[in-house]
Amino acid sequence: MKNNETFSYTYSAKQQEEIKKIREKYAPQTPDKMEQLRRLDAGVTRKGTVISLIAGIIGTLILGTGMSLCMVWTDMFLPGIIIGIIGIAVVSSAYPLYSHITKKERKKIAPEIIRLTDELMK
Repeated sequence: MKNNETFSYTYSAKQQEEIKKIREKYAPQTPDKMEQLRRLDAGVTRKGTVISLIAGIIGTLILGTGMSLCMVWTDMFLPGIIIGIIGIAVVSSAYPLYSHITKKERKKIAPEIIRLTDELMK
């Protein structure tokens, strides 16, 4: 008499989830419209953010140079004030620059966003 009893083991739910995540890393990726929509939406503000950050940093450095000229070299007081005011102007232009670039990018990408949202909402 033969006994054909076998033992099978299944992993717990936590382990199954981990296995699924690892498998997804190596499985071929299919283009997902929702992910494409998220990427386009995030990309709209990226360019404006980078440019306004650069303007803010450069303006801050110019302002600091003007302050240094005023405080360290007293004979450079007037040029220091002028350079500081230029730095303040550059720093102050960072947010309007961000707004302008973001608005322009939104206008440029709007047809693609509308097309994707129409497809997803069907």
